Parts: sequence; structure tokens; C-alpha cells
Amino acid sequence: MSLSANDYLKRILLAPVYDVAVNSELNRLSSLSTALGNDIYLKREDQQPVKSFKLRGAYNKLANLSEQQLQAGVVAASAGNHAQGVAYSAKIKKIQATIVMPETTPDIKVEAVRRFGGEYAHVVLHGTSFDAAKEEALRLSQVNGYTMVAPFDDEDVIVGQGTIGRELLEQLPDLDILFIAVGGGGLAAGISVYLKQLRPDLKIIAVESDESACLQAALRAGEPVSLPSVGIFADGVAVKTIGTEPFRLCQQYVDEVITVNTDEICAAIKDIFDDTRVIAEPAGALSVAGIRKYLSEHSISGKKIGGILCGANINFHTLRYVSERCELGEKKEAVFAVKIPEQKGAFKQFCKLLGGRTITEFNYRYATDGEAHIFVGIKLRFGREEYHQLERLLTESGYQCFDLSENETAKLHVRYMVGGRPPSLLNEQIFSFEFPEYPGALMKFLNTLGETWNITLFHYRNHGAAEGLVLAGFDLPAEAREDFDRHLEKLGYIYTEQTNNPAYQFFLSDLRK
Repeated sequence: MSLSANDYLKRILLAPVYDVAVNSELNRLSSLSTALGNDIYLKREDQQPVKSFKLRGAYNKLANLSEQQLQAGVVAASAGNHAQGVAYSAKIKKIQATIVMPETTPDIKVEAVRRFGGEYAHVVLHGTSFDAAKEEALRLSQVNGYTMVAPFDDEDVIVGQGTIGRELLEQLPDLDILFIAVGGGGLAAGISVYLKQLRPDLKIIAVESDESACLQAALRAGEPVSLPSVGIFADGVAVKTIGTEPFRLCQQYVDEVITVNTDEICAAIKDIFDDTRVIAEPAGALSVAGIRKYLSEHSISGKKIGGILCGANINFHTLRYVSERCELGEKKEAVFAVKIPEQKGAFKQFCKLLGGRTITEFNYRYATDGEAHIFVGIKLRFGREEYHQLERLLTESGYQCFDLSENETAKLHVRYMVGGRPPSLLNEQIFSFEFPEYPGALMKFLNTLGETWNITLFHYRNHGAAEGLVLAGFDLPAEAREDFDRHLEKLGYIYTEQTNNPAYQFFLSDLRK
């Protein structure tokens, strides 16, 4: 039998999380508030000892175990913030915790778990995915009698996360709208079940990455369903299936669910940095990304709007990628392709049409005796409308333009490859792949891919995240395509055909086809 709403309320009020957690600050984001015409507040869960809210739920779970369970020890599967929360809580309670992490987990995260747990945390590296690590954790719990500490689908964990709602109401009683990031749903469930009983008029909006929108999928189906795959740029919310109990509570107490894309998340990381000088992890910036997107689509002004910076454990090398993409997310940059005549003075004439606009990127490539192709990035001072004005100007001047600002293949791969075309006619088919990133992962990918088909194009992109990104071309005669498709299905990698992607067609395909 699930806890009633009233039981959750009582248990949140009595939760002993402040043995380890701090009552985090609620900061007004002055720059963002001015830009969006509302008072924007951010709950600073990066101030917790482990730099994320996960400590609250993990400790509350341990605090509710029996003495016998504590003596037997606990186990958890996690590659990130939950692992650190469990390790830190185990050290405070002086009990043994086994943390199972995928072998692909960056060393910085493994060392953080060991540091927070000290002699009380034993790290086990197992498998190359979270699912494999979870299976091993379940096996260890059964063999050794450990108590499994789930990351989100657990009433005690949900209660611990709900203490954030208690603090919010004390800090800003007249809050109008609250945005909460959703991965497995424990955070949104705990906060919403508390707040909605005391402030039923408060609007709660869940924010998901569009690459892992498991709550949205569950709401459509009427029950938790598993996504076929998830993107892991925002790894803290990269969950295929929302928890059963979190779904029950979110279904009842969350008013809306919206999704944000990678560029919007990167823009939110910059928004948070501009106002606080704190660098949020991608999942930690989700609520601010939701705020910016929601307010741009609705006529709302003068309201008090809250978000939660739920974590700041970012891989430093990911910042390069964030920096590249944030202005696209803010609608302060556009990237596009243009065909220009291959003749003297044409390049200069095109640049003249751009006027005094700031150019962020420029790639030029001779294509044929009659035309050249260019890839251009420009800074926008007045948003997307400024780009549309430029597009109209170029079209009226006889140029053929293609907006690539929302084209992932262009932004991840093609912008680095502009100009390469095959010297002879090929049956080229293009695919993008994702695979777990770790030392030797690229070689494993190539070995798994095999040598049956001739590779005609290859671009590998590693931006410090947990997945490697590849764009690959293959010479595939029509009679070989069926065998090739069967081979791809057996590989187990996430892949998408990109042969008809306009960025590939424009810059890299054989023009003689």
C-alpha cells in the first residue's frame, strides 16, 4: 500500500535530513529576471556537501533502516550523484555501502564516491551501462543481504527529496510557478506532493530533456513505459522508465510537462553562471531551461517563478561543448549554408551583404565550376527574427540558403568537415552512431562495426560526455543494404540514417548523383 498524501506531508516535516543536508539558499537571478520580465528564483542544491539534492533522499532512506539492516550494509547502482549521496550518508551512519558503477564511469566520479564515503564506501565497476550495473547491484543485495537504496522509486527517498518543497515554502510563500527537473521522478514527486497540499494554487511544471522524456511518455500511455533509448548529455536525468511511485504522484500533482533540447540546456547553464558564477551540470540546469522556454511561449509577467539547481557535478571537459552550443540555445546565434556563384568577386559580395553582423564561423569550399558552398555562423543581437530578415535579404539577392540551426548532424559533425566530397561515384549511405565513451571505446566500436563494408566517410566527436558520437559513411550497393541493416541491428548501438540530411547533401555528398 502506497503512502497517502497526508503521510508524505507528515514524514517530510519530520525527515532527519538536516543531520547531513543544508537548508540551501534561494537566490533571485537578477539578470535573468530582467531579461524575462518576471522574478526568477533558484534553489541552490549545489550547496549540499555532495553538490546535489540526492543526499537528502539517500540519507533519509538510511535513517529509516532497522539496526539489523544497517549492520548488513547497503548497495546502490549509480554513475553519478546518487552514488555520492549514498556514500556520504553511509560514512555519517558508519555503515558499509557497496556502490556499483558502470566501467565507463569517468574517473572523477569514481574518485568522488570514494572520497565522500571513505572507508565505508566500496566501489564495484561492472558492465558498460547503468542497466548492467543495476543488475549486479540487485545480485549483490540478494547474495549478501544488502538493502538496495534505489535512486528514485522509493518512498523514503521521495520523502527526503520532498524536504526541498518544505524549504521553498518557508523561503518564498507566494511563489507562483515552480519548475522541477525530471529523470526518474523522485524529486518532482516529493516536492509536488508536499506543496500541492499546502498551496494547491501553485503551478508545478516538470521539465524533461527531449532525449529522455519518460514522464511525458508515461502520461500518454497512462502508466510507466520504457523508452527505447535515451540521450545522455544530461546524464543526471537519462532514465528510460520513470519510477512507479514517482509516476503515481506526478500524475496527480504535476500540472504540466515540457521538454527542452540540448541547446536550451546549454543556454541555461550560461544563464545560471551569469547570475551566480556557479557551473551547473546539464541536468541541474533543466529547470532554468524550462523557465526560459515556457516564458518565451506564454504571456506571463510580474510573477514569482522558481527553479531548482539540482546538481553541479559537471565534467570539466563538457564545458567546451556547452560553450559551443549555448548561444544557439539562447537564439543569439544562427548557422546556415549558402550556395554562391564560383566566380571572381562572389565571395566578397556575399560578405558585403552580411553587413556589420558579427561572424562566428565561416567555412568556404569550391564545389563545381559553377558554384561554391559556405557554412556560416552569425551572432544575433535581436533573436531569430534578425536571421529571418537576413535570410530574406539573401534570397532576394539570388542566394539559396538553408537554416542549419536546429540540425544536429550539422552542428555535431558537418561543420567540422565542410569541403570533403568523394572523387568517384559511390553508393554512399550515411549513419550517425552513439556508443559508451571510455578509453578504447572508439577502437571497440570499429572492431564491432567490422570490415565487410567499405567506410567512405568518418567523423568522431568526443566532447567529454559519457557517449562517443560518430558520423560514418558506407559504400552500399542496393543488393547489400538488407545484409547491412541486419548487421546494424545486431551491433546494439544507437544509430540513425542521415543520408537525406540536408547538411550532408549540401556539403559532403556526391553532386553527380
